[in-house]
Amino acid sequence: MKKMFSCLALVAVFFLSAFTTNVPTPYKIGDKATDFKLKSVDGRMYSMADYKDAKGFIVVFTCNHCPFAVKYEDRINELAKKYKSKGYILLAINPNDPAVQPEDSFELMKTRANEKGFVFPYLFDEGQKIYPQYGATKTPHAFLLDKNLVVKYIGAIDDNVDSASDVKEKYLENAIAALEKGKTPSPETTKAIGCSIKAKK
Repeated sequence: MKKMFSCLALVAVFFLSAFTTNVPTPYKIGDKATDFKLKSVDGRMYSMADYKDAKGFIVVFTCNHCPFAVKYEDRINELAKKYKSKGYILLAINPNDPAVQPEDSFELMKTRANEKGFVFPYLFDEGQKIYPQYGATKTPHAFLLDKNLVVKYIGAIDDNVDSASDVKEKYLENAIAALEKGKTPSPETTKAIGCSIKAKK
């Protein structure tokens, strides 16, 4: 009987370890992010390696349908414009599965980007391989990386979803300012507020 229980325990451990090895560990502050190569609404493939002279990267997981993401669209566009000239490249990634949320299809991403005049690459996480690596859970969810792809900030863009004019703390911009001065962002993490990422069950 003891041998049978021991065998069952070993089998359980094997299957558990086999399952967990396929689940990426979400990035933490100080981790080095893996580069990606994703298709944008302009038909081109983009990766961070394309930007040899970048001082850092702003990776924002966002989408078409989420009301929180929609409220941040103009702010994300302004961030892209403001920081590109300073050497920081903003890359927006739609992590949602269009089979679960049809409004986030690649074709509708193209439409949305044209309507809003996005000045940044709007990328599609086909197969949902990238967002689990980052540990993104919401749209929007922001990650600031330095030029070596080391994660420096994770969380919300600012402290007011509803009104850009009433923002008191610009978390992401403050983190970039700290990076520019060679300092550690404070805070390094905040809670992302938004819609859950839509994945197949």
